[in-house]
Amino acid sequence: MNIAMLGSGFIARFYADSLQAQRAKDNLVSVYSRNIEKAKKFADDYNLSFYSDNMDEVCSREDVDAVIISLPNNLHEAAVAACAKAKKHVLCTKPLGRNAAEAKRMLDLVEEAGIMGGYLEDLCYTPKYLKSLKSVKDGSIGKVLVAKSREAHPGPHSDWFWDHEQSGGGAIVDLGCHCIEIARGFIGKDVRPVEVMCWAATQVHPIKAEDNAIGLVKYANGAIGQFEVSWCFRGGMDLRDEVMGTEGTIWLNNFLRTGFEMFSTGKGGYIAEKAESSSGWLFPVGDEVHELGYTNMFTDMFNCIESKSDPMETFYDGYIVNAIIDAAYLSSKSGKWEPVQIDDWRGSDEANDGPATTSYDDTYYLIKKEILHSGEYKLILKHKVTGEVVVRDIKE
Repeated sequence: MNIAMLGSGFIARFYADSLQAQRAKDNLVSVYSRNIEKAKKFADDYNLSFYSDNMDEVCSREDVDAVIISLPNNLHEAAVAACAKAKKHVLCTKPLGRNAAEAKRMLDLVEEAGIMGGYLEDLCYTPKYLKSLKSVKDGSIGKVLVAKSREAHPGPHSDWFWDHEQSGGGAIVDLGCHCIEIARGFIGKDVRPVEVMCWAATQVHPIKAEDNAIGLVKYANGAIGQFEVSWCFRGGMDLRDEVMGTEGTIWLNNFLRTGFEMFSTGKGGYIAEKAESSSGWLFPVGDEVHELGYTNMFTDMFNCIESKSDPMETFYDGYIVNAIIDAAYLSSKSGKWEPVQIDDWRGSDEANDGPATTSYDDTYYLIKKEILHSGEYKLILKHKVTGEVVVRDIKE
């Protein structure tokens, strides 16, 4: 498959490194940049046959099968429109839009053009996430009650992130999009997000947007998703997830403390994304491109283009994430739970079916079973009719 890259900056290079390192049958053939000198350098660095500062020219080339958008948020819609016009499959970096209305227009563009719209949510393709998601779907931890995700680091690498008009927001739209989709995957994409409560503040930087935020997303089945994001965290990039179910718990540490530690006096080079120091005890990442999910993500995307099927992350998913983010921003201003406005819900409409209770026998519910230091078991039970709570000591 021949691929065109729209953008020549930080994330474009991550994508290009992933593409050229893995599936050898996929070729990056051209690049667009608003700066022709940067386009030329990118083309030289990755040995591409064509570069241009004309987006339509790159998208419409006959030798291009698919286009990857790695541009600032305010340019996504125009780039998707160019791909739709050229009838080229399009893969767009996160977030899909600056808001849900923008995302919905992009979703409509790809569906009307009959092309695939892949949402490049890399953190939903990390090896640990994919393994955890399979465990959840296999029932290993029972019904998911709470899914938490945290991303925190010292702030973005490019100037446009810090410009509210270009980015659409701050840490929520930049990092919260990851965390929201991670939690949504664990809870179930078929479950409707209902409302959001969010706190957000600008605590450190002289910017219009928020640099810290915490939010709760309530789902129709009673589950709660939580996102915690910051552009003020010092010490690297912290990516952690936690999933609590009725039968188990999952903890994930994806990046900062993964078991690879190194001490250096500072004479080495690059350590890891968002690392703030090259001396002292450091926390490198073995294969950064793979550990951040890029390898699995592009394999899924291109396989689905070939098989004419939907990838794990689509433009529709990006639209739902933007709708949740919109509600988060409203809540951060109102201080209240705000409804998630979805114009085109395609999942289940089933409501909360109540607590995930466990029946002990015909008479009692099981509240808790515990083994004591003596080796005996204690049962705490609730009578199904009277509501009386009793304790029983048993031997097994």
